[in-house]
Amino acid sequence: MRPGFDGGPKRCSCRTLALLVGAAALAGCSSDSLVGSSDGSFGSRFTGFFSGATPGVTQPASRTASAPEINCPGVDIRAGTSTLNIAAKATQATAGDLRYQLSIGQTARECLVQGGELTIKVGVQGRVILGPQGAPGPVDVPLRYAVVREGPEPRTIVTKFKRIPIIIPPDQSHVQFVDIEEGMTFPMPSSTELEAYVVYVGFDEIGDRNEKKAPPPKTAKKPAPRQQ
Repeated sequence: MRPGFDGGPKRCSCRTLALLVGAAALAGCSSDSLVGSSDGSFGSRFTGFFSGATPGVTQPASRTASAPEINCPGVDIRAGTSTLNIAAKATQATAGDLRYQLSIGQTARECLVQGGELTIKVGVQGRVILGPQGAPGPVDVPLRYAVVREGPEPRTIVTKFKRIPIIIPPDQSHVQFVDIEEGMTFPMPSSTELEAYVVYVGFDEIGDRNEKKAPPPKTAKKPAPRQQ
């Protein structure tokens, strides 16, 4: 799989939607509640995980408390995947056709070395905004995580895709979502090689359709009819 994420045909022009999205974001940027799990302790755990993160979409490589002996790879948003516009029609969509806009606002990460393996825990905080053609109710947020060794020939070390189910309440036009991926584990590389590693996150509208599908089961061939 290539390190980048592919967008689907229903993506709208961000310029066309800028005025609509800006107004919605300003209306609720300080009053949203965290959504993403029914576990009552999740909100506090998420807040603690992001307590050392700088708001924005990039966290540079640095040492962390859980792995002070290494430089934990930085986390960044793959270009073109920080927002995802879902429209009511597939082609020539305008601002009036917008159902939902998804955006990523903040990221964080931690590293842990154990038994010769490096585990990177990555967190994403974002928002779903209701468009003119959208309606309150369930929305799937398609997120892709990928650890990539950058260089002349970038190589994907490990990647995870997930769809985060959230609910937009009837009385709200936007809601925040959160996700913490704890399973990015791979053999610990040398410190020199680790310097080239980057953790990318972003929306992946195609998502699991990019994954290799299992081949269909083989069927036994029928014997050829005997000739008289």
